Amino acid sequence: MAADSQTIIAPTDAELLQAQADLWRHSLYYLTSMALKCAVELHIPTAIHNLGGATSLTNLVTALSLPQTKLPFLRRLMRLLVRSGIFASDSNAEVETYRLNPLSWLLVEGVEAEDHTYQKYFVLGTVSRHYVEAGLSLADWFKKDLAAPLPSPFEELHGVPLVHETTKLLDEELDRIVNEGVAAHDNLAIGTIIRECNDLFKGLQSLTDCCGGDGTTVRAIIKAFPDIKCTVLDLPKVIETAPAHYAVNYVAGDMFHAIPPAQAVMLKLVLHFWNDEDCVKILEQCRKAIPSREEGGKVIIIEIVLGPSMGPIMYEAQLLMDMLMMVNTRGRQRDENDWREIFIKAGFSDYKVVKKIGARGIIEVYP
Repeated sequence: MAADSQTIIAPTDAELLQAQADLWRHSLYYLTSMALKCAVELHIPTAIHNLGGATSLTNLVTALSLPQTKLPFLRRLMRLLVRSGIFASDSNAEVETYRLNPLSWLLVEGVEAEDHTYQKYFVLGTVSRHYVEAGLSLADWFKKDLAAPLPSPFEELHGVPLVHETTKLLDEELDRIVNEGVAAHDNLAIGTIIRECNDLFKGLQSLTDCCGGDGTTVRAIIKAFPDIKCTVLDLPKVIETAPAHYAVNYVAGDMFHAIPPAQAVMLKLVLHFWNDEDCVKILEQCRKAIPSREEGGKVIIIEIVLGPSMGPIMYEAQLLMDMLMMVNTRGRQRDENDWREIFIKAGFSDYKVVKKIGARGIIEVYP
C-alpha cells in the first residue's frame, strides 16, 4: 500500500502578506549592516557622546560637518538604526533627539572607562568587502568537492586564510582591521567575567593566557588578583609589540607545540577559529602544561556555548557568529555536547560550565 500522502495546507492571505514582509526583512538585512558601517565611519556615536550623550538631528549634522542638504537623508539613516536598536530616540520630545544606548556606547572612541572596549574595527571587519565576497560565494563553495582539510569559503575565494600571517598578502589594511577587531572582541566583558565569576581565579598561583595578545586580559586579572603570576603566550610578531608590564611574563611561541606550565591555562575566544582535530591538539598541550586536578590544575575556556537557553535574540547572535566562522575560518561555534566530545578526545576527565555571560560560556576543564 502506498504511504499516505500529506495534505499540503496553503497559507492564508494574511500569512502570505506577513511572509512577504518577512522576506523583505531577511533579504534586506544587509542594509542595516551598511547603515551601521556608515554610522561608524561618520563617527556618529562619538559625536553624540561629545554632545552630551543626546542631540538633535540639526546639531548632529553640524557636529559631523555634513552639508545641510544631507539632513533629511541622515534622518532616514538614524530612523533605521533606532529601529534596529543601535541608537535610542526621544521622538515625543518637542525636538526629536538621538541618544546613545549600550550598543552605540561600544562604538564611542576615546572613552577611558573600565570595560569600555571600542568595537569599531569588529564592525568594519565583518562588513568589509572581503568578508561580504566570501559570503556571496557560499553556494559555489557548497557545490565544490574540495579535498580535506576543507578551506573556508574565504580561503577558497581569496587564496589565503583569515586571521593568519599570510592574510596581509591579500590586503594589509584588512589584516590590520581584523587584528584590531579580534583584539577588541576578545577583551570585551573581561571585567564582567572577573566580577561575575570571581571563584574562577581565586586561589590560583599561576596562569598562562594562550593567544593573550597584548596582555589586556591578564592585566585586568592581575589588578583583581595581584598574587597570580601571569604569562602571555602568543606568536612572536604579537609579543614583540606587546607593552611591558612588571607582572606579566610574555613568551613568544606556538600553542600547538608547547605551552608555558602554570596551575591554569586560559583559552579565551581561541578555539572557535580551529576545527575539532586542531582543538584536540591544542587541549592536549594544555593538559601537559597543568598539574593534576588535586593540585588545582585546570583549563579555563571562554567561548560561546551554543543553545537557546539565553533566549531567542542571544541564540540568533550565537548562530550568526557560527556562520561568521563557517564562511571565514575553518572553525565553528559549539554546543555543550560538541565541547564534551573534544574534552574527552583530548584526555580530560571532567568539566563544568561555570556560568554563561551573555552569548559566552565559561568552562572549567579538569585533567
